[in-house]
Amino acid sequence: MSLEIDSFERIIDNLYDGLYFVNRDRVITYWNKAAEQISGFTAEEVVGKSCSDHILTHVDSDGNSYCTGTCCPLDATILDGKPRKIELYIHHKNGHRVPVSIRVSTLTDKDGNIIGGIELFTKIKDQAANELRVIELEKLALLDSLTQLPNRSFIEREIQNRLEQHKRYNSAFGILFIDIDYFKSINDIHGHIAGDDILKFISNTFIANARPFDLYGRWGGEEFIGIIHNVNINDLELIGNRLRSLIKSSYIIHEERRLFVTVSIGATLIKDNDTIESLLKRADALMYKSKAAGRNCLTAD
Repeated sequence: MSLEIDSFERIIDNLYDGLYFVNRDRVITYWNKAAEQISGFTAEEVVGKSCSDHILTHVDSDGNSYCTGTCCPLDATILDGKPRKIELYIHHKNGHRVPVSIRVSTLTDKDGNIIGGIELFTKIKDQAANELRVIELEKLALLDSLTQLPNRSFIEREIQNRLEQHKRYNSAFGILFIDIDYFKSINDIHGHIAGDDILKFISNTFIANARPFDLYGRWGGEEFIGIIHNVNINDLELIGNRLRSLIKSSYIIHEERRLFVTVSIGATLIKDNDTIESLLKRADALMYKSKAAGRNCLTAD
């Protein structure tokens, strides 16, 4: 029997999916290696804590929390015994959000009594394409070393390619001009290490949630640009606001404190007479309108 238990533990510990168990009070009793790899949190950091302590801080695409009240799928399944499946975003220890598919079921004793719950979470986005892109950009010296995003030179080249495609095939694309709110204050108050960590977690949010044919890059300082392919203005606003909500609901831990940030975004579609200069100037102006409107918002045209 001991051999069977050991074999079972090895199997679940080496799954590609993150897996954890909780008791009826939602205290975590088991956390496998894949859960560590996907979330960044080790078993030692989470076992014995309640999953409602905002460890993974599940949120939806609008930033609504699923870890409190009646929204928690794990808590609901423990109460009614019904399995659930949902796509949410979990908080990575480094600060960024990771999209996952979550499956929840009950944990029962030998008599069938519910004694807790099981959550299995799988990364939705395959990172292989991003890893190949990083290798290519490194070879071309077009990668921002801090954020691992394409740098300004690559962004300019990519926009020029999209402009030519638009003229030739009338293919639509949009620009998101993204600026971190009050970033200078973060550096002044918490130091440049905290500022760098903020830049990296925001960049990782873009990487983890980008569609395969879109591109995000660091324009300079605290400014980023997203080049969004094949969208109308409503789609562009939806994508931009989803990223804004994910960033708003995320944080980094610096000197045992949680640091939250927001971003202001300008969103615009390509127009027939646009150049790189006119397109980016319009997106930049829209971003500053978001700043003037109180920050943490998106302005589109």
